Amino acid sequence: MMLRARALLLVLCLALTAAGCGLAAPGGGDEQPKVTILGPWTDNQETHFKGVLDTLGTPYTYQGTAATREVLLAAVQAGNPPDIAILPGVGDLVEYAAEGRLYPLGKGAAAKYGRPWQPQARGIEADLWVPLKADLKSIVWYRKDRPPPAHPAPLASWCIGMGDDGASGWPGSDWIEDLILQTAGPVLYERWATGDLKWTDAPVINAWSLWAGLLAQDPDAARRALLSDHRGVPGGRGLLFDGGCDLEHQGSFARSFYGDHSGRAAFTDSAPLLPSGPRIKGREVSADFAALFGNSARARDLLTRLTSRPAQAEWGRRAGVFSPSSDVPARSGTVEKQISSRLTDQRVPLCLDASDVMPAAVRDAFYEAVLLTIAHPGAPVRDRLDDVQRVQNAERAQNAEHVRNARPEHTPRLTGVCSRPQ
Repeated sequence: MMLRARALLLVLCLALTAAGCGLAAPGGGDEQPKVTILGPWTDNQETHFKGVLDTLGTPYTYQGTAATREVLLAAVQAGNPPDIAILPGVGDLVEYAAEGRLYPLGKGAAAKYGRPWQPQARGIEADLWVPLKADLKSIVWYRKDRPPPAHPAPLASWCIGMGDDGASGWPGSDWIEDLILQTAGPVLYERWATGDLKWTDAPVINAWSLWAGLLAQDPDAARRALLSDHRGVPGGRGLLFDGGCDLEHQGSFARSFYGDHSGRAAFTDSAPLLPSGPRIKGREVSADFAALFGNSARARDLLTRLTSRPAQAEWGRRAGVFSPSSDVPARSGTVEKQISSRLTDQRVPLCLDASDVMPAAVRDAFYEAVLLTIAHPGAPVRDRLDDVQRVQNAERAQNAEHVRNARPEHTPRLTGVCSRPQ
């Protein structure tokens, strides 16, 4: 990570801590040492997750925050990381692994997961992280009483919001990622996500141009998306039911935004509705990954049990989440079964969310370029991509400096984030 970015993130985390986001919500008795856990789940999701932890019998403290990356970075720099950290993606964990800050989970902890849930890496051990929760992307939600068309939809049909508690811009990056996956296919998508395909190469320019062209249909509406939260208004029923739109390009977690209207929502594969139309070449997925920052046997045991079939099934029952493990039974319900089947369908390649596997500096530049495109959809696409490529070049050169006698192409990094069709 770049030094300036680290300093800014440290300031942010100190501000968050001052506001009262320290470790809280103990489980177990005070007389026993507790495993400290940092994770991305707050509110109801936090309650459900702690309910699962309580069934495992290990004393713990859990800190839930939307700013997991920032809070973890400050804790690591202060020399006081949590025993277990759970992050939305592995990009940051790759950097921590390269710095020697992660402890192995033990043999077999991640062996049951194939790609993409256990992405291929170079210069990094295979047992340094494990997925705890999976989400399906490359889908579009719609109201059951308003089925979508079988062809690309105009901008006026789409619910788009960029706001978030953490980094804004990722809902737009999901569009770009899906467009690259559906137009260029999983092989080129994987090369782009892992840094082997340049941001200025034709497949990326083509996908970005398709999205900019969609936004340019109504620049004012596009700019309003910058001011809209992707979840809708607090206490509402999400953009799909309150936003005056018909389609929402959002992951499987989006149904939790719809409140008492969630049963009226259905989804379909995104490919026919995207500007590129109609054939599906792959499915984008995401996962929350856990890693050990403390070499505690209790923490290692707790994390191992969190990935077990009983714990994963219990979490699905409590919180409605999906497991990346094919050993966990599919949940009941029509929508749930459809999501589960797509997460385990080996005939269609699954690819991890590209921004989640990128280095932090590149990911942030990606988000910034997305927001600038929404604000100015008619501006040249190449200029945005030139800026991101410069950041990626600088990041690789900087990482190479930390590995003695290594060239940029030899530094530890991810090399495979897509599965292969069976």
